[in-house]
Amino acid sequence: MPNVDLTQILTGFAVLLISLTVHEAAHAWTADRLGDSTARLLGRLSLNPAVHIDPIGTIVFPLIAMVTNLPLIGWAKPVPVNPGQLRPHWRQKFTLIAAAGPASNLVLALAAAVVLATLAPAETSSEPVFVSAAARFEYLLRTAVVVNVLLAVFNMVPIPPLDGGNVLSGLLTGPMANTFDRLRPYGFIILYGLMLTGLLTTIILPPARLLLSWLL
Repeated sequence: MPNVDLTQILTGFAVLLISLTVHEAAHAWTADRLGDSTARLLGRLSLNPAVHIDPIGTIVFPLIAMVTNLPLIGWAKPVPVNPGQLRPHWRQKFTLIAAAGPASNLVLALAAAVVLATLAPAETSSEPVFVSAAARFEYLLRTAVVVNVLLAVFNMVPIPPLDGGNVLSGLLTGPMANTFDRLRPYGFIILYGLMLTGLLTTIILPPARLLLSWLL
């Protein structure tokens, strides 16, 4: 049985929940701004985590991963998009909607990194209680940076139904777009194949480490 640090688990889970909420809300907000009111009418244009939670992907799998130290797996309910409400140029608009989620995670990571940088003087405090509080807050911010960078990079892997696959789908045209769209039903199979073979880690780690080296 692995050692379980309840504080770290709760911190990681809270950061993941907030990050996924902002991610999905960014999709919904962008879609609404570009003319598709579907998500807004379904109540998804919100920062309330309850409207975005997928019981398995947002709660069960992440908690199991955190307790067992397995690779973190998590997702929220996808924001529905109606291409018919995005005309004209629906593919370009769909690309922006898909990119909004990972972009929001990068903004959160940058914001947490900026706040973390300003907290450096707090480490010199001589009062144990304040040192402890500062250390906990620093851990929270570092977790926010790491989780959001990983979410952004993971979601930009160009495989449907990930955001990167939707971005690529929106950028392609003609026969290439049609061919890529035919891969969509097999996206999860491809994704799990990459996970099981370790190739997904090989794809994600280099850009994630580069971003983290800049932010931390």
